[in-house]
Amino acid sequence: MSLLKGLNSEQREAVLHSHESSGPLLILAGAGSGKTSVLTKRILYRIEQGVDSSKILALTFTAKAAAEMDERVKELAPDSKALLCTFHSLALRILKMKICGVENWKRLGFAKVPLPKEQSNFEWQDSLMELDLKAGSVDRENLFCPEIKVKKEKLEKLRASVFKSAAVVFEDLIWLSIHLLSEFEEVCDYCRNFWNEILIDEYQDINPSQYRLVRAVLGESKNLFAVGDDDQAIYGFRGADIGNILRFKKDFPNCKVLKLEWNYRSTANILETANRIFTDKPLIFRKNLRAGALRPYHLFKENRKPEIWVSQTPEEEILKLVYEIRFLRDEYSMKWSDFALLSRYNRQCDYYELVLKEYGIPIIEENSPPDFDGVHIETIHSSKGLQYPVVFYCGLAEGLSPGELPDGFREKKKQLGEEKRLFYVGVTRAEAHLVFLYCKQRYFRGKLKNFKESRFLKYCREKKFKKGIRMPVLVFKIFAVIKIMGYMLWCIPNYFFRRIFKNSTADIWLQEKSLLWSKFCLRSLRIDLAISGQQNLAKVDWSRSVVVIANHNSFADIPVILASVQKMFGFLAKAELGRIPILSYWMKKIGCVFIKREATNAGRKLKNRMSEISAERPPQIVVFPEGTRSKTGEMGTWKSGAFRIAVDFKAIILPIVINGTASAWEKRTNSRTVQKVTSQILQPFDVVQWETENGKRIDVKAELIDKLRELMASSLNG
Repeated sequence: MSLLKGLNSEQREAVLHSHESSGPLLILAGAGSGKTSVLTKRILYRIEQGVDSSKILALTFTAKAAAEMDERVKELAPDSKALLCTFHSLALRILKMKICGVENWKRLGFAKVPLPKEQSNFEWQDSLMELDLKAGSVDRENLFCPEIKVKKEKLEKLRASVFKSAAVVFEDLIWLSIHLLSEFEEVCDYCRNFWNEILIDEYQDINPSQYRLVRAVLGESKNLFAVGDDDQAIYGFRGADIGNILRFKKDFPNCKVLKLEWNYRSTANILETANRIFTDKPLIFRKNLRAGALRPYHLFKENRKPEIWVSQTPEEEILKLVYEIRFLRDEYSMKWSDFALLSRYNRQCDYYELVLKEYGIPIIEENSPPDFDGVHIETIHSSKGLQYPVVFYCGLAEGLSPGELPDGFREKKKQLGEEKRLFYVGVTRAEAHLVFLYCKQRYFRGKLKNFKESRFLKYCREKKFKKGIRMPVLVFKIFAVIKIMGYMLWCIPNYFFRRIFKNSTADIWLQEKSLLWSKFCLRSLRIDLAISGQQNLAKVDWSRSVVVIANHNSFADIPVILASVQKMFGFLAKAELGRIPILSYWMKKIGCVFIKREATNAGRKLKNRMSEISAERPPQIVVFPEGTRSKTGEMGTWKSGAFRIAVDFKAIILPIVINGTASAWEKRTNSRTVQKVTSQILQPFDVVQWETENGKRIDVKAELIDKLRELMASSLNG
């Protein structure tokens, strides 16, 4: 299906989701994960499936976003009648509908068609006091909220004046539409039949009234397709309720939750920083962003680690900033508009704008022409949805980022949560180069103040290796094995607890602990792993059988592969390993297959075991085709059994080339050194695609093994 071309496996699963069998869908879309593409392709897919397009309703927060989505849909489906609009636009449409010969606005008692307009706060407070109501006792936006706690007769006078003038504010439209759907059965039935598929963008940003409107239109239908990111919920000050996304499974018990974690915006090192921000979240909402794209420009290919600049004074900070912008612009032939300065408050933006102008650096301002080339200076809030090759995150100090916090414990905790999410949004705006600026002393609100370092900087610092202890290498190895086995032993009772009391998250927990185990092993073995080619992982359809083919130098290859792929994988392992307590327990849990390599029927047993696994899920396994570890570092002769199985199971073959693990473990000569190891992920090879394109079954020896072996050998030696 051409519509699915270019989608990764998670995006494809979202587009193909069946509400009938799997209920409502919540997509937790990480930053830069292509959620707009998923939304539009979902609409196109449903139209292609024969759904009446006029019954599809897609809701978003800005008219601009709705128009852009509508344009994308109509490029491929020009006759589409799907409604893509804002919540307020939907509410106004409902008010204007004519049902059973009566306009809905007349049902409510309006004298004429309601027209949204702004009302000044001064006018509103004045009207409250005229009715002997305390100023501020009623928020204008909640005038038609049914739970408002004000004497009913006084409230009705205010409402009556709105019905007479038809001068509503935007939030009135929402509350009045909810009233129509709840009080008038004919309106409710009509709307639910009119729209029977609802898609919502930025679900984390909906407020309580918008949530009620969605539920009122949806009714008992399962056809809800919600896309959001709880990590980017930054509009609490506007009334957005992050609870809507956090309680989705409670609101819709038979729903499915899917995560989009491939990021097509930023480098792997920037995403590593982003991933450290929310490691304390519940498992079901925790996302692990991975780099899914390799952009063509050189700065991106460098995969720089984010930097922290500490300055004593604003003057020192500005000199560094100006130098770096000019240097990068000249060195990499960049445009001024490739640079962005992001900060928490508008007053900070004003400062940087003024100072950079003094140094002759052009700034994009509100009145700049569209093609003006200048540096972007904006708040984190206004940068949401945007991206820049180079980002300077300004003001990493307490009181600036995070911003000023309230005194009460609950209020402080709530605000700090939003500040943390705001920090995450700022981090994920950067494509290739990210710099955090902390200035110890600066003018703020007219005074020279000393600032403490932001608590958020702890997420920006990569955990470094401690200084190694000098000891005999044998003792070092014994100590490392004890630590690793201890970690695995500690996890067993935790896993049992999960299985008994939290079974729904046990598999997620196991996957996370497997990945943490791989990182723990690498640190215990003092291995500094550099991974390249991670964007090739996004090309793998993980809903299918996958066979990872890797060269084999060391026992340390196993945690290296897990850390590289960032997924739980079973291994084709020697039968002898199945006799080791603790180790064998976890190897079985992650799907390892134990065989006697020297046995004459080893291949058949492996195939039978893979068939057993495939009855539950697509088998995904790591195979070392050399059979035994290489003593020289060069690849030995490959055995063909695993490749025949890959062909039989119509699998995707993922080649990974590892270098340096033997020096880190088997051939280690010093307990204190940190060993550099590289893992290169090559292009996946799809057996099905090859056979489809060539119209025949692939010849394992002539057309598969030699080709892959030559490719991996050249990468290993290159």
